[in-house]
Amino acid sequence: MPNPAPPFSPGPAVDILLVEDSHRDAELAIRALDRLGLSGRLLWAKDGAEVLDLFFGPTAGMPGRLATMPKLILLDLKLPKVDGHEVLCRLKSDPRTKGIPVVVLTSSREEADLWRAYQSGANSYTVKPVDFDQFDDVVRDLGHYWLTLNQSAPARQPQEDDYEKPLDLSG
Repeated sequence: MPNPAPPFSPGPAVDILLVEDSHRDAELAIRALDRLGLSGRLLWAKDGAEVLDLFFGPTAGMPGRLATMPKLILLDLKLPKVDGHEVLCRLKSDPRTKGIPVVVLTSSREEADLWRAYQSGANSYTVKPVDFDQFDDVVRDLGHYWLTLNQSAPARQPQEDDYEKPLDLSG
C-alpha cells in the first residue's frame, strides 16, 4: 500500500492566515499585526477557493501548499468564489486542520451568521469596527491573545504514557 500524502507539502510557513477580500481591511489588519511584530509570517488569501487550495490542494485528496499549519486564521465570511462559512466547515471537519483557531472577523452583525459560524466550529466571532483606530485595536488584541496568551492545542493527542501517574498512597 502506498504511503499517504503528508498533510502539508513544502511551501510557505505561516503563523497567521488572513482571509480577506477587501484590500483596505487587509492592509489595516496587516499594519496592526505588524505593530506587534506578528506580520512576519503572515499570508493573505483573498478568497475562499485560495484558502481551500492552500490547505487541501487544487484536487481532492491532494496535499495543500503550506509547509506548516498556521497558528491562527482570521476569516472574513463574505468572500468571493467560496463563502467563508463553507471554508470554516471544511477546515473544522478535517482532522488535519480542525485544531487551528479560526477567528471570524467580519462586518456581518446578522444573528444567522453568528449562529452558523459557532455551529461550524469558529473559535471566536468579531465584528469589524468601522472606525480605523478601533479596527486597529481589535486586530492587535486578537493577534496578541491568540498568538501570545492563548495556549494552543498540542500537535498530537497525548498518549496514556504522557500523563503523570497518581501517587499510590494506599500503603
